[in-house]
Amino acid sequence: MHLEIDRSNLRNHRIVATTTPAVAPEGSAVLKLERFALTANNISYVMSGDALDYWGFFPTEDGWGRLPTMGFGVVTSSGVDGVAVGERFFGFYPAGDYHVVQAEAISSGFVDVSPHREKHAMAYRGFDKVSPTETEKDNATLVLRGLFVTSFLAEDFLRESVFFGATQVLVTSASSKTSIALAHCLRENSKVKVLALTSAANVDFTHGVDLYHQVLTYDDIETLDPSVPTVIVDMAGNAGVISRVHNHFNDALKYSCRIGGTHWDQSGSTKGVPGPRPEFFFAPSQMAKRGKEWGRDVFNERIATALSLFLDDSTRWLTIQHSHGAEALTDVYMQLVEGRVRPETGHILSL
Repeated sequence: MHLEIDRSNLRNHRIVATTTPAVAPEGSAVLKLERFALTANNISYVMSGDALDYWGFFPTEDGWGRLPTMGFGVVTSSGVDGVAVGERFFGFYPAGDYHVVQAEAISSGFVDVSPHREKHAMAYRGFDKVSPTETEKDNATLVLRGLFVTSFLAEDFLRESVFFGATQVLVTSASSKTSIALAHCLRENSKVKVLALTSAANVDFTHGVDLYHQVLTYDDIETLDPSVPTVIVDMAGNAGVISRVHNHFNDALKYSCRIGGTHWDQSGSTKGVPGPRPEFFFAPSQMAKRGKEWGRDVFNERIATALSLFLDDSTRWLTIQHSHGAEALTDVYMQLVEGRVRPETGHILSL
């Protein structure tokens, strides 16, 4: 079975019964999803499903899309040399119970080589071989690894650009896990001031992660010094907030970076706002760039080292919640859509 989302209305969803082959077709592997994570990052995938072709990962009936999730899968049948039954892989899976993938083995695991995946970045197509048994960091890895890579690359891009001359970075939806990961990377690697913008309900939590120099609510935007050279990194996708920040800082706003869509129901056009044009950050482009410049092995080593530090730090604030079954899956999905998930909660699902 799989969770499918109405591409025209993310509130509409369904659980669809699917047939899993007992024997993998030649060139393919069948994997049973051991578990997967759902976070606000998955809602960003839904919001960008057509623009960035997230719906193209796992094709289904016209008008519907299968939700991409970070998960662990175990091979139950294989028609691929180098991919063995019983091996366990981390990667992008559709939210469901099984996944059938046309695979090609590589040194780190395998790559999805289905014709419909050719245009997608390698970052989304690779499945990494992991320990056959559960490790201490598995759950935090599922919740945080995918979004951490985005934040790591965004920080790398900003630092490479010398923050466009800015001395502070203003992060919206600061209680979100992607924002926390970005704040962690900024504090580890740079000297810029990191400011949090969050809702009043999440102020205490955002203070508690202890990664921001200053925590403000959205009502406080106009209290900031408008002359300080600033970069905004927008994780919220709230057009009204972006407009207010642009109007407040005007020429002092040196760069406007859009990443997420946690406030998906308040999206809208930002055309004509003063200051720099908001630009979407596409992490796979920076990943491909650094992969060429550093080499794939060095890139992977740097990501692994930085992620390990973040996972260790996350034990201060991250709480894992396990849920099982189709009803639990749809319930957690709707909690995310409606913004009812507490920022400290990391949801792990299995069917």
